[in-house]
Amino acid sequence: MQQADADIPRARARGFRAERELVTKLWKMGFAVMRGPASGAKVRRSVYPDVIAIKDGKVFVFEVKVRSKPSSIYIDRTQLNKIIEFARRASGEAIVAIRIASLRIWKAIPINELNIASDTSSRVKISRDAIDRSEDLFTYLSRKISRSIEEYMDRR
Repeated sequence: MQQADADIPRARARGFRAERELVTKLWKMGFAVMRGPASGAKVRRSVYPDVIAIKDGKVFVFEVKVRSKPSSIYIDRTQLNKIIEFARRASGEAIVAIRIASLRIWKAIPINELNIASDTSSRVKISRDAIDRSEDLFTYLSRKISRSIEEYMDRR
């Protein structure tokens, strides 16, 4: 564990490391990327996503979650609404990026695919089944930023 993480509870430190890993991977894919300044902080009034990535004019806003093995995830509804609002203002897409440590994989759950409105609890559940069925994060992003030959020719 890095010294900066030594005084941080283990779960939060694991989250910080996952966010930094995601930033590095996205940067290597050619994204302009940064980790949110209040990421992981208990700042109630902030609207900061964990990670923001931009490429070819497309904006992706991430809520990052980590699990040691595949399992369901619960996310605070208020946090999801803040991420959705940030993405709306940036004309971007809000995504829950899930790192499954034991499998060394990242999964993408677009927030617009979650059934947030029908769930009235304070937390939104993403089932293990939904995570298992979801697309690899980097495949998903590559598909979202790739252009068809027609789009390429139209821009020339």
